[in-house]
Amino acid sequence: MKLNRASSLSVTRVAEVCCVLLVAALAGCASADHRAPVEDRRPAASRPAVSPPSGTPAPAAPAAPGTAATADPAKPPLPGWENAGKPGYYTVKPGDTLIRLGLENGQNWRDIARWSGLENPNVIEVGQVLRVVPPAPDPNAVTVRPVAPAGRVESRPLDAKPPVAGASASAPAGSASAPTVVVPAATPPAAAAAPAPREPDEDLNWAWPAAGPVGTPFDDNKSKGLAITGKPGDPVLAAADGRVVYAGAGLRGYGNLVIVKHNATYLTAYAHNQTLLVKEDQVVRRGQKIAEMGSSDAERVQLHFEIRRQGKPIDPARLLPPR
Repeated sequence: MKLNRASSLSVTRVAEVCCVLLVAALAGCASADHRAPVEDRRPAASRPAVSPPSGTPAPAAPAAPGTAATADPAKPPLPGWENAGKPGYYTVKPGDTLIRLGLENGQNWRDIARWSGLENPNVIEVGQVLRVVPPAPDPNAVTVRPVAPAGRVESRPLDAKPPVAGASASAPAGSASAPTVVVPAATPPAAAAAPAPREPDEDLNWAWPAAGPVGTPFDDNKSKGLAITGKPGDPVLAAADGRVVYAGAGLRGYGNLVIVKHNATYLTAYAHNQTLLVKEDQVVRRGQKIAEMGSSDAERVQLHFEIRRQGKPIDPARLLPPR
């Protein structure tokens, strides 16, 4: 009986020790704050706001519907915007090309690119403003003009003496009593009024660019030029002296095209060719073969011929000689 009581006391002592150890272990876990995660099932609106940890930037508030983002920088203005609407400038529209702008303004497309400061003439943007006329000369530029003589200059020998007032013209040289007779210079008769000079740009010797008949006359609202019919390979001739400013197929509706600039006023266009025989910047003479007739970008073999005065199409029959 005594043995059973001792065993019971030992078991009780062991149980007490285990309880102390368990309490100590639980206290250590509580001091380390190793709490189990808790899922909050309350609605979001009723949950308390949780502050972010120190040093963490607060998230950006969502933008209101329909409000543009302010993070993207504004698009810079297109080149030449400050000249929009000014005389001599043009705002690019969809479908425009430098070649067409040159044709419609009577200019070399390369000059338009140079006047407009284009780094890449193959790329222009809608809304970009281009200069399509030559820059005006600087009014402050200094010009040097020859100085005209104030009057008639009379030459005399170095040993000659000036005439003495009151001396006679018939008196011998050296006589002081001979009077001097002054004969006034004869006034030339007034010249007849000369006719007004003709503008140099208008003084061109025109020739027909092809020998075939005219299939379609000029129509300012449709054709913009003459359609001269013929056979494939018929010669296409320069209508006047000039310089080639374009030779290629980069203008829709014209096929293989040659554009010749004759002066600051006139240029001519030769379209729908099957073969081009000249290159850009080449000087051509009146009657020189520059292409062969064809049907490129056309329904039949023909030469579409335009004369443009300062970019505006005019009836070629007004300038070409009668046949």
